[in-house]
Amino acid sequence: MKKEILNLTREWDKTFPKSEKVDHSKATFVNRYGITLAADLYAPKDAAGRLPAIAVCGPFGAVKEQCAGLYAQTMAERGFLTLAFDPSFTGESGGNVRYMASPDINTEDFMAAVDFLSLCEKADPDRIGIIGICGWGGMAINAAALDTRVKATAAMTMYDMTRVNAKGYFDAEDSEEARYAKKAAMCAQRLADLKAGACKPGGGVVDPLPADAPYFVKDYYDYYKTARGYHPRSLNSNSGWNVIGCESFINQPILRYSNEIRSAVLIVHGDAAHSCYFGKDAYADMVKDSKFAANKELMLIPGASHTDLHDGGNKNAIPFDKLTAFFSAYLQ
Repeated sequence: MKKEILNLTREWDKTFPKSEKVDHSKATFVNRYGITLAADLYAPKDAAGRLPAIAVCGPFGAVKEQCAGLYAQTMAERGFLTLAFDPSFTGESGGNVRYMASPDINTEDFMAAVDFLSLCEKADPDRIGIIGICGWGGMAINAAALDTRVKATAAMTMYDMTRVNAKGYFDAEDSEEARYAKKAAMCAQRLADLKAGACKPGGGVVDPLPADAPYFVKDYYDYYKTARGYHPRSLNSNSGWNVIGCESFINQPILRYSNEIRSAVLIVHGDAAHSCYFGKDAYADMVKDSKFAANKELMLIPGASHTDLHDGGNKNAIPFDKLTAFFSAYLQ
């Protein structure tokens, strides 16, 4: 497929320091919709032979210079070839209109990353895993249910974006009436956007932070709107997704066949995270009536919030030793 010409930043502009233990390079690849994706490839220094490989993406509304890159670089320090990428329509990746999301296209983004690693001379095509963070945790599980080449999947502090769009937080809007109102508002916004000649942004993380903001909003603010995790290309740090950006998530559940996943899956969540119910329920659904439950695991991190698993917070909350052991075992 013909690649779009992307404008890739060559200098180090990550929210985390560069490691001297790995080699870093830029990469691009094309998904089956013809969208060219931008990525950072991390390899252990002086590594020889074909390596076990991991594709990393997320959080939902973030860029590869934030959490995904941190995970990728750290796992490369531990002996894996890793690829952190920007999904379609965001960051340095291609695709127009900008700041749109799609349960199908974004699942395909993960599969296209697996394509890239399968054909990469540094990777072993029989030892490929994926890591999805936040909303990309749900997308990673969906990809694992579809892509038989994926041997191991880690879903970190995951969201099921289809569930939260259709039912609201904590399923508080789970009614036909509430969904109808959402859909009607989206349809009206589509026409407003066409008349305006541009899509209306939905807004990123609220700024300034209201004094009475819920704790999870404060959690997001502390990461995306401060020096800790702010990045100029991050949707969450700035103008956010388009108002209609997640419209199709309302009626397209992505975890329908998760209990048919044969490969290994590790779901990791902070037990103090507002989103923890997504991880617990995804695990329960995955193992229910499944013939493949033995290689599935739910790990809860005591006291960790949602964004503590973005960058560790101030408590080194990301269980990198566990991730290393998990991928080492299943990418043998």
